[in-house]
Amino acid sequence: MMSESNRKRNDVEISAEILKVARNEVRKSHLVYRTNLNFKLIDKYLEILNKNDLIKGPSDKKTFKTTEKGLKYLSHVEGFQQYMTKSDN
Repeated sequence: MMSESNRKRNDVEISAEILKVARNEVRKSHLVYRTNLNFKLIDKYLEILNKNDLIKGPSDKKTFKTTEKGLKYLSHVEGFQQYMTKSDN
């Protein structure tokens, strides 16, 4: 049985985690440390999130911030997660 902490996160979970951290304006390095991703992966996700207007940045201060659309996305993801059940298998 794979524990919750050892399982791989999917794209939706990673995107949601980035958006959670970026609710308050943050630098890329802070996103890397708080989401446990490397710079190459964070760049991939930031590009996707930016293209979909879910996150804004980098700003003049080199920071990123979750947009209103991103907050709605995050709310939907958190809503769906409540339906996920843990398996004892």
